[in-house]
Amino acid sequence: MTSSIFPQQPLVAAKAVVKDAVMGGDSNSRAPSTYPKMADHPVGQKIQSIYKDRLGQFTGRGQYDTKNLVPMLDEGRVSGEPHVKLSVYSPPDLARPTFSEATSHDFRPTKTGEWFGPSWSTHWFRVRLRVPAELLKKERLELHWDANNEGLIWTEHGEPLQGLTGGGERVEWILPDAFRDGKEHVFYVEMACNGMFGNAPGGDSIQPPKADKYFQLHTAEIVAVNLEARALSVDFWIIGDAAREFPGDSWESHEALRVCNAIMDAYVLGSKESVLEGRRIAQAYLGKDVDSARVYDGDKEPIVYAIGHCHIDTCWLWPWAETKRKVARSWANQCDLMDRYPEHRFTCSQAQQYKWLEQLYPSLYDRVKAKVKKGTFQPIGGSWVEHDTNMPSGESLVRQFLYGQRFFEGHFGERCSTFWLPDTFGYSSQLPQLCRLAGMSRFFTQKLSWNNINNFPHTTFNWVALDGSQVLCHMAPAETYTAEAHFGDVKRSVTQHKSMDQDASSLLVFGKGDGGGGPTFQHLDKLRRCRGMSDKVGLLPRVKMGDSVDDFFERLESKARSGTEFVTWYGELYFELHRGTYTTQANNKRNNRDSEKMLHDLEYLYALLSVRDGPKGGKPYPKKDFDDMWENVLLCQFHDCLPGSSIEMCYDDSDELYSEVFERGSRLLKEAVSALGLDELSPTGEGEVVGLNTLAWARAEIVKLPGPVRSQGDARFGLATGDGALASVQVLSESSRRSKASVEEVKKGVFRLSSADYRLEVEGGSITSLFDVKARREVIPKGSKANQLVIFDDKPLYWQAWDVEVYHLASREELPAGETAVVEQGPDRVSVMTETRISEHSWIKTTITLNASVEGQPSYVEMDSEVEWRESMKFLKVEFPVDVRNTEASYETQFGIVRRPTHYNTSWDMAKFEVCCHKWADLSENGYGVSILNDSKYGFATCGNVMRLSLLRAPKAPDAHADMGRHHFRYAILPHAGALDERTVRTAFNFNNPMRLYSRPRHSSGPSLASLTLTGSPSLILDTVKRAEDDADVSRGELPTRSGRSVVVRIYDSLGGTSAGTLHVGALGAKRAWRCNLLEDDGEEVAVEDGKVQVLLKPFEVGTWRLLL
Repeated sequence: MTSSIFPQQPLVAAKAVVKDAVMGGDSNSRAPSTYPKMADHPVGQKIQSIYKDRLGQFTGRGQYDTKNLVPMLDEGRVSGEPHVKLSVYSPPDLARPTFSEATSHDFRPTKTGEWFGPSWSTHWFRVRLRVPAELLKKERLELHWDANNEGLIWTEHGEPLQGLTGGGERVEWILPDAFRDGKEHVFYVEMACNGMFGNAPGGDSIQPPKADKYFQLHTAEIVAVNLEARALSVDFWIIGDAAREFPGDSWESHEALRVCNAIMDAYVLGSKESVLEGRRIAQAYLGKDVDSARVYDGDKEPIVYAIGHCHIDTCWLWPWAETKRKVARSWANQCDLMDRYPEHRFTCSQAQQYKWLEQLYPSLYDRVKAKVKKGTFQPIGGSWVEHDTNMPSGESLVRQFLYGQRFFEGHFGERCSTFWLPDTFGYSSQLPQLCRLAGMSRFFTQKLSWNNINNFPHTTFNWVALDGSQVLCHMAPAETYTAEAHFGDVKRSVTQHKSMDQDASSLLVFGKGDGGGGPTFQHLDKLRRCRGMSDKVGLLPRVKMGDSVDDFFERLESKARSGTEFVTWYGELYFELHRGTYTTQANNKRNNRDSEKMLHDLEYLYALLSVRDGPKGGKPYPKKDFDDMWENVLLCQFHDCLPGSSIEMCYDDSDELYSEVFERGSRLLKEAVSALGLDELSPTGEGEVVGLNTLAWARAEIVKLPGPVRSQGDARFGLATGDGALASVQVLSESSRRSKASVEEVKKGVFRLSSADYRLEVEGGSITSLFDVKARREVIPKGSKANQLVIFDDKPLYWQAWDVEVYHLASREELPAGETAVVEQGPDRVSVMTETRISEHSWIKTTITLNASVEGQPSYVEMDSEVEWRESMKFLKVEFPVDVRNTEASYETQFGIVRRPTHYNTSWDMAKFEVCCHKWADLSENGYGVSILNDSKYGFATCGNVMRLSLLRAPKAPDAHADMGRHHFRYAILPHAGALDERTVRTAFNFNNPMRLYSRPRHSSGPSLASLTLTGSPSLILDTVKRAEDDADVSRGELPTRSGRSVVVRIYDSLGGTSAGTLHVGALGAKRAWRCNLLEDDGEEVAVEDGKVQVLLKPFEVGTWRLLL
């Protein structure tokens, strides 16, 4: 064996030499391996799920919170006397006194543990605070105050400092360094007995508020904060999120889990050094700059742009009075954060809230204004409030922008370029046009992410109005305007982005919202760490702070200028949720429309009266009155007020505001009528009866005389005709009337109403036949019933006042026929009235009326309803099946028409089972159609050939008494030969604006009103006549004035075609004219020739002209 082995050794050595030669070294150049030869002990692979679950132990509350990081978050706490002495003043009757009022009263001693209430009450605490010697040198001293309700800290001298949220959120206030002198210092806490989301009982915030809710002051203490431990908790939070939310097969997730466990392993309870070691470990994943704004200084391109925001619902689950305090609490917080976090940029909309702050908290307003000047507090939105856009009239939308933009320009020196509306329940198809006319080319929202049927397909896109105008729209892909600035919010800003083919960037809008509050220091700390993680590790989208919303949109617009084509969306942004808001709180909606009509009429009258006698004469234009009225109306159009989704207290508030509007409007109308030489109608019939027409076209209609006219015996009706502001009224008599109406009971319970235009039969309150005499056509399909009242079960999935779900349609039930009686015998008007029992507690009286025909005027059948409504979770509607077929129906919207499907072909079609309309809806086929008019309703549906007007709902949350009580409304059916045209549009205006009757001395040549008329295409609507905002004799000084007197007119194309007309301005004495925008900035000057201005508008275009006298 020996001989067989040894001969091989030279061969082995030779191979080694060859190998060394090839490797370029000799056989002794390689150092011996230091890797352990022997296994020291078994090492197992970490079970990922277990080590992830372990992470919750480090910062969580529970069985380990005495052993984990929690005890290290502070270095000492003291409460009670002598360090924290408390006394309180509790105002009576739910009053909300000012600081000076409250502090003028006596305060009684109190302490933690005491309860305060009831709901909505206010309690003022005087706090006498002395920092103990052992805490004087600590790095950070804070007051922690928590009674599970909101509060505001004031200085001893009445300066608001810091808002408090309660319930463990935003309970801290950093004590000033001046408090470190060992002496007693005094400040105040104003406690509001409501949580951030009102006072609902239990955990369901949308339930009606509890009236007797009490709050315990359980925390009032001085806390020495361990800032490094607090920072480590945020480090651990974000790295832990990475471990949980990064893909499980990514090295980034595994590394995050390793780092977190290393931090936990290094931690020793009570050891400050272990906390610092944990922070050093975290740097391996987050980088070294997460404690300062330097973290954002890197040159790597971000794609997520974070902006702080505080959405404060101007009313919702709390009344307006509480909103005013929420504004102060929230914005004081942000001013403080801006001082501590230089990267913090905060944006907030709603001019109304800025005005409240200026009026009620002037020193805080000055702080905000200074931050605005610095560029850190950024006004946005350009509107008076974040308003509903479905139901306000076109002119109301204009005024939202006019008043909003003028406020921002007048107070901050700059208009807004971005319309900000994140939380409104759908978006009108004309908003892009109105935005552009108000100086805004950009739009931000996100509400369509709530759609419960279809997923809206875009993030960044061009939204196109009916006239072709567009705005660049961005919807935050994080799908919230109240992001918590979590790791997941940043991540979703990319993973849920739907426009990556055009642009990958997005806005991340973060901060506590709806009930206010805004960003917290935790939000800002988390975002710093998210940015650090992106730069150090990658994978997470890179977030940036320090820019504005306008900076974000400017980058998008720059990209568009460079050739990027963003996708387009034409027409309305229909919200597939909250469809019940078209109907809930019906009387509130009636007040909205009535106030809009009143303001239209008053501005028209006073604009012409103020220039009636030439440049130096006329009746003064009551601009302050109009401003106050408009601001009240615009406030009530807030997106939780007008839609009907607020608590009952809010409608007490809005009723009060509307009452003020109507009271002031009635006074102004009386003065205007007097200036025209008119009087109220005399019961003795003295004077000539005239009708006041505030619409810009000739009218001829039958009017009911309020009392007998002496010279005409028992005449009860007249024919009002005229093409100006004053229409003559011919009292109708046997000798003067040209047409008659009649009514007869053709068989038991069946009544036939007839005129030269229609012949209809009514049975049990329903119309079983409606024959168009001139068209020789039956309107109602055989066997069907129009004006059929139907009721539905109305139990949505959750949001009672907001929602009606598609499944409610299956519960349709016809109300039983009622007893019918004749109430008007003719010959000028005939009527039958039917009382229908809805339930034991509810009824409806419907009067069906047919007037005698008026030559050349459309005729309709009118329904006038009085309802006592005491239902629960029911939905009342009225149906009109018509013998017309089309796959689309038309609905009036602001300054135009929206066409929507009458079928359910796709889920997008079916989603529109309930839609919004204004004064009319129409279903037409070639050659014939039917319009349904209304005077105060907004909900509608057309399913096949059934037109259905929504009347009343009965939700029980958040207002337990929503819509309960008495209602009055009118609607009508208007058949028409031919296509949908100006007859429907103008008749709906007439229906909503019945002429007011007055008397004037017979043969009077007294004061008149200058004529301002529009001729040409009948699709043109002269919608608004007003004085210019900045005329010297009108302006209230907000912005520079212009010399001379001018009248502003607004005209739109109502039918969707290029329309030409002539505006006759000679009677006004107009010498020059400009086409202008909604803000009344002059654009191109247009010719005034022979007292005429030529008008040319594209389809559904809105045009505004300023006429200089």
